[in-house]
Amino acid sequence: MGSLTELLDDMKTMSEEDVLALFNRRKKGLELLRKRLGDKRIGYKANGSYELISEKELPALEKLDYLNDLLMPITGKPAYKLGNEKTERFGFSTKYTQALVENTCEGELHSGKMMRALTDLAIQKGVEIKTGAEVLRFEENNHNVTLFIKDPFRNEEWQLKCSTMSICTNAFTKQLLPDVDVTPGRGQVVITKPVHGLKFKGIFHFDEGFYYFREIDGRVLLGGGRNLDIEGEATTEFALTDLIQKDLEQKLNEIILPGTPYEIDMRWSGIMAFGANKQPVVKAFSRRVFGAFRMGGMGVALGSHVAQSLAKRIMEHT
Repeated sequence: MGSLTELLDDMKTMSEEDVLALFNRRKKGLELLRKRLGDKRIGYKANGSYELISEKELPALEKLDYLNDLLMPITGKPAYKLGNEKTERFGFSTKYTQALVENTCEGELHSGKMMRALTDLAIQKGVEIKTGAEVLRFEENNHNVTLFIKDPFRNEEWQLKCSTMSICTNAFTKQLLPDVDVTPGRGQVVITKPVHGLKFKGIFHFDEGFYYFREIDGRVLLGGGRNLDIEGEATTEFALTDLIQKDLEQKLNEIILPGTPYEIDMRWSGIMAFGANKQPVVKAFSRRVFGAFRMGGMGVALGSHVAQSLAKRIMEHT
């Protein structure tokens, strides 16, 4: 839904109305996702969400009541409240964590189970899913759109024809629509082996949403650090860098698991999509070519609602 400091940071470049609209889209998207798939199938748990507030961010607490009042028409209850008494119980560094803010509107889900449930639903509806098919380009005429697909085994191209095409490739959209306002943002992630005596469950954020961690199966998953090298991480290359990987380990050592032994089990990266503002793009590029992309790192929350908006846009033009 968005942490306290993340929304306040958004307000530096966005109006109150735009921040509220984006928050509402996230809320509607998550509600639609849960209704469509069911909480059990996506591993939804109401373990809560928290933000670790550092000393430099303490002034944000003065805006807590202001944001609660602003969001109340959407949330129907105070979105944020202090949970300082849980800092030591969770085992976090009290040197870094000067306050703990609970986001009362968030829960957690298992993204792998979510993708499996979405795939099952699509197949049940008669949708065919073809993975690993690289679309090189497309051509449009008055009757259809032709997609040119790379043959991975022979120096040939396949052709697929369709009456309408929707481009939903997020950070990779420029490969097909070079002029769109999309900047890739790589997110690097580590996950530990199971940590003996881990004290917390739920979702956690810090540093204006640039860092995110959670408990999953007794492990700690941590992603972030893109703000250390915004320009370098504006890439569609799936890779890891020493700068950010060492930073993530430092955050585990000094903030999340101080004094607790752990081992890193896996490391990986994913590519998000950003732009001049945080609003996703849902657009008709012609009578037959449509797009929905630029999720701003909020794809799980926004995806279902954005897809619904895209479907309506297609219906209006065909």
